Amino acid sequence: MADRKDSDSRKLLQRLRDTLSARRDGQGRLDQITHDIADSMGSQVCSIYLFRDPETLELCATRGLRAEAVHQTRMRLGEGLVGRVARTGRHVNTADAPSEPGFRYMPETGEEVFPSFMGVPIQRLGEKLGVLVVQSREARQFSEDEVYGLEVVAMVLAEMTELGAFQGSNADSLPASHRFPQMFRGTGVQEGAAEGRVWLHEPRVVIANPVGDDPHREKARLLDAVTTLRRTVDSLLADADMEGGGDHAQVLETYRMFAHSRSWLRRMDEDIDLGLSAEAAVEKEQSQARARLESTADPYLRDRLHDLDDLANRLLRILTGQGSDTGAEMPENPVLIARNIGPAELLEYGRRLKGVVLEEGSVGSHAAIVARALAIPLVIHAGRIGSEALNGDLILVDGDAGSVHLRPEEPVATAFRDKMAMQAEAQQRYAGLRDLPAMDTAGNTVQMYMNAGLMADLPSLGESGAEGVGLFRTELQFLIRSRVPQRGELAGLYARVMDNAQGKPVMFRTLDIGSDKVLPYMKPHDEPNPAMGWRAIRVGLDKRGVLRMQLQALIRAAAGRPLHVMFPFVAEIGEYEQAHRILMEELAREQRLGRPIPADIRVGAMLETPSMAFAPRRFYEMCDFISIGGNDLKQFFFAADRENERVRRRYDTLSTAFLDLIAQIVARCNDAHVPLSFCGEDAGRPIEALTLAALGIRRLSMRPASIGPVKHLIRRVSLTDLRAEIDRGREAGESNLRPRVIAWLSRQS
Repeated sequence: MADRKDSDSRKLLQRLRDTLSARRDGQGRLDQITHDIADSMGSQVCSIYLFRDPETLELCATRGLRAEAVHQTRMRLGEGLVGRVARTGRHVNTADAPSEPGFRYMPETGEEVFPSFMGVPIQRLGEKLGVLVVQSREARQFSEDEVYGLEVVAMVLAEMTELGAFQGSNADSLPASHRFPQMFRGTGVQEGAAEGRVWLHEPRVVIANPVGDDPHREKARLLDAVTTLRRTVDSLLADADMEGGGDHAQVLETYRMFAHSRSWLRRMDEDIDLGLSAEAAVEKEQSQARARLESTADPYLRDRLHDLDDLANRLLRILTGQGSDTGAEMPENPVLIARNIGPAELLEYGRRLKGVVLEEGSVGSHAAIVARALAIPLVIHAGRIGSEALNGDLILVDGDAGSVHLRPEEPVATAFRDKMAMQAEAQQRYAGLRDLPAMDTAGNTVQMYMNAGLMADLPSLGESGAEGVGLFRTELQFLIRSRVPQRGELAGLYARVMDNAQGKPVMFRTLDIGSDKVLPYMKPHDEPNPAMGWRAIRVGLDKRGVLRMQLQALIRAAAGRPLHVMFPFVAEIGEYEQAHRILMEELAREQRLGRPIPADIRVGAMLETPSMAFAPRRFYEMCDFISIGGNDLKQFFFAADRENERVRRRYDTLSTAFLDLIAQIVARCNDAHVPLSFCGEDAGRPIEALTLAALGIRRLSMRPASIGPVKHLIRRVSLTDLRAEIDRGREAGESNLRPRVIAWLSRQS
């Protein structure tokens, strides 16, 4: 009986393949397919619903419902049983459709005489494409074999949809994929605008033939590919057996468990028996695993989705021969598109890229840090752009607005180019200020420092007019390696940083990992709120061997030159005292060993938690300098996670309450005679930077491209007068001072 079922399924899939290759338009193919499926399953109705747009399903073809309902019946995602299948990615199988929760009667279809309903999703790699439905007059539930068989058919329809088999030229046809303009709204992480051509980090595997004629041959191909995959994973695991690699090895062990899963292979064999090719069987299981794991509430299981995706993609590339090196040439002005990307991979592309667009990512991730270092616009959370874009497509990236235009219409492209031209003209004007001080009209001077994390940043030190590096992020050198870097490697790197700074001060921040920056060789910790969890100085004090090794590297890199060391995320004075004591111990140790010690050593702290605004005076007296970490301080002050788009823009830096906190920190630093700087996104925003300087912060650290605009504004006004205006607003009880500051600026000549 099973052999007959397999034979019937293969015959149906072969008929679908013949329909795909026949000289018909898209509508003709859809109509023929509904007839083929209804005949094969012995049902009176077969209907295909496809997405007209991301929220709207449309009845595109039917055998058994009223013909006049085709391209007229539409429903929202989640509406009715069809919308429910589309929303959940799971089948609905019922003998009495009207009694099902959420049922919606569509009178124009004439479906009231067909109580039995079975709907399965048409989906490809998590992308919802539509719903395939069969109905019958007999009140019955369809069997498990029938449900499974229909899911196999839906997989073939998904591939046919992706290949554009159902697009046409008439008004009722669905819009053709990969041809029309699309706009994606994401989150801007690195400012700037770029025009270029799409370069896909991992090009999609194209399955040209989802139907297999010879199941024995397809199973053999699959087994060979799985064997190759397992060898690759085993090799990765063997390479992970290294110093400090225990946690990494545990992660890869989970990865190997998936690769050696017998149930995974068995399900794909069953799909092949029903008529799928090996490639289509892999993709079907990948799509269904995505649907299951994306809906789970367990964060651990959701994270495993990436492991499964990666395994399936590796397997598909082995089967098709479509590896990362497809022979395609990178276009001029490439804009990289990826689901996500690690810092090492992004650095390999380097400054060739004009922009980066990610479907996932986070505001403070290491990929974001690298993009800032390379000064290329970055937009994250850009929907499913990787499924829509093709290599070579024209693309416009607006890192300021967090928007991406794919294959834009000419008016959009023209307006965008005008914006880029204005930005370039402004940068030319700012270049003339490079060697001038950031001195206001009253004679107050603000020191302009830059943030860095890579050797690639250092040329900007002279070009931007920065007076030093206010923050050098040392974690990047840990993030781009598969193992803990050696002390000698780090000492060499830090020495080159000091060499390139040519005597200008560099504030080295010790390792700031945790939160969204997890080392590849460290076991990730499932923390409910990682930004407030085990990170930065907390990790350093718990893993003192790594902290001591890094401090030794910094002391040796200085080789008799001045050294500035800054400890991140200090939340209480005891943490700073412990870290300071460890540094002094390492300094004494190096001296005992006869190695040169720094000519001068300055030790400071990042003030990123509101608790340190109220720290004992002794803390301020112990610090040689303090740097406000504005991004973290702001998120903790307002209890607003900066990774959460619903709240991260809700609160304003120019809120009177936040500025009062800043003023208090300025007063405490002045009282203890300790230099204070501000580092963060707001330091590079002219209005925010001007306000912070007016409150008494005389050193700002920002990305190099922001120095010109900030310096330009400071040189036009009197910080003393602005401070008086701010104080008037505070005394008047205003809750937000942005309107007052902007109004005051508009009155300045």
